[in-house]
Amino acid sequence: MSKKFGTSLEFAKRYVSEKTLQQLLNYLSKDPVNNLDRIFTLGKILARREEHKQAILTVERNLNNYPAIRQLVESLLRDTHPNVRQRLLFNFFINSIIFGIPKQLQLSETLGFKVPHTILVDPTSNCNLRCEGCWAGAYAKHDELEYERLDRLFNEAKELGIYWIVMSGGEPFMYPYLFDLAAKHNDMAFMIYTNGTRIDEKTADKIIEVGNISPAFSLEGWEERTDRRRGTGVFKKVINAMEMLRERGAVFGISLTATRENVEEIMSDEFIDYMIDKGAKYGWIFHYIPIGRNPNTDLMLTPEQRAYLAKVVPNIRRNKPIFLADFWNDGEFTQGCIAGGKYYFHITASGAVEPCAFVHISTHNINECSLKDVLNSPLFKAYQKRQPFNNNHLRPCPIIDVPSALREIVTETGAKPTHPGADDILKGEVSEYLDRLSEAWAEVAAEIKER
Repeated sequence: MSKKFGTSLEFAKRYVSEKTLQQLLNYLSKDPVNNLDRIFTLGKILARREEHKQAILTVERNLNNYPAIRQLVESLLRDTHPNVRQRLLFNFFINSIIFGIPKQLQLSETLGFKVPHTILVDPTSNCNLRCEGCWAGAYAKHDELEYERLDRLFNEAKELGIYWIVMSGGEPFMYPYLFDLAAKHNDMAFMIYTNGTRIDEKTADKIIEVGNISPAFSLEGWEERTDRRRGTGVFKKVINAMEMLRERGAVFGISLTATRENVEEIMSDEFIDYMIDKGAKYGWIFHYIPIGRNPNTDLMLTPEQRAYLAKVVPNIRRNKPIFLADFWNDGEFTQGCIAGGKYYFHITASGAVEPCAFVHISTHNINECSLKDVLNSPLFKAYQKRQPFNNNHLRPCPIIDVPSALREIVTETGAKPTHPGADDILKGEVSEYLDRLSEAWAEVAAEIKER
């Protein structure tokens, strides 16, 4: 093929993509529910990889087979403010997935290191609450990443095809430049883990104005349990924030930490239906990990409770209009652990780069190196060469499923804890408990896989 022909072909592809994108935006802005079939057709045209086309086909089939999934998709299109449809949803599904992932895969081959799908970053460690057992509760309380460094990080990310940024903390809505960054990087999608207490009418208006921010509210269950851990009145403030955002047409979700005490409560029909009624479109389920403020192994799920989650979460996904993901039991979809730069990694408010939000060890600091340096680090390579940590993807995690692997990684790379007590999961009583729990879960997970 001649160089001239190749250039013309690329121009033609770009021309078709631009025209298709413009038509997609037209459908999103004008009667998107009745244009749903056309939106899926355009999505398949834009999809650059066969697995993306197959994923779109799978969603189409699910829309026809499961009324709750159709209800969720239609509500996202019908009830979402135009700013949010054309920024958050477009940036996530088109920039991040359709265009971003192929670029990430291509650069992973040419650069010689894995480019992840997203980055979890804490802009600040400041928080107005002191929740018992908080996974981030042992970090220093005065750290904050400079606006300029985050601005540069997001530009570095987009150069690698990363258009999805997740934020935690601390409380991200206490970071003074949050909306400035979201507005400047209006081609990216931002999901914000939040305690919800900082979202008032003014903040809710800003979320709609920038359009590319989706809060994920942290809850422990109903009011009594949430307030017991987070403080009196927190549950009502979260519900009030949800109602303000629902009325304005924001897209938001929930973040649930499953413990030995609350797992049946947060998975009950009554609780999930209440969250749907308040407007939540998605939910992330985290298994309690003994890290952070006052870690307590007695709160960890039993193997029987984890098996319960593995059964109930897929059932909710099929039959209720909310998308739930269980980061530990959904390993089949991600082919094991997602951390260590494989699909994501974590940057603390001090700049320390960690493989995972729950693995508080580090060899690099983002204030002292580039994003490419981080992704090419020995720590991430040590992680990735062991992934998957187990061939049974119900055992994806090097913390609670294959703890010997995490100890090997630390020994191999010399990674250091990012706060006092962060290495307790690697030694002593906590480490011994994790070994016993992982062995017990291995037996149950094997039985589940054989069914």
